[in-house]
Amino acid sequence: MPNKHFCQGPTCHEQTTTDRFLKSRGVIRGRYAYIDMDKEDNHYYYFNNSDKYFCSQRCKMHWLSVHMENIEQGRPIEFIRHRRESGGYEKITTEHESWRGAYKSNEIKRVDNRTEIE
Repeated sequence: MPNKHFCQGPTCHEQTTTDRFLKSRGVIRGRYAYIDMDKEDNHYYYFNNSDKYFCSQRCKMHWLSVHMENIEQGRPIEFIRHRRESGGYEKITTEHESWRGAYKSNEIKRVDNRTEIE
């Protein structure tokens, strides 16, 4: 296991990208943070201490927008210590024809496993 925190972004585990998709279980997982936990601060690089907790600037800014009121009021914010997952996804491969020839594209789609009860 990498020496990294799990991303603290509120919706990191809901973004449907291929690197977050775990095909064997059909889930979307959150990413690891950008930088190792024990990385020393270095002013020559373009990262700071908060990059140890987020996988991207998008997740960092989304977390700030959600928790800014709690920060202002001095309320505690829960730290995420486990990898979050969103289930019910599958990878769909479709074949397309174009003037250059045939090609395949992959998509990750949500699967509705609910059954309707009448």
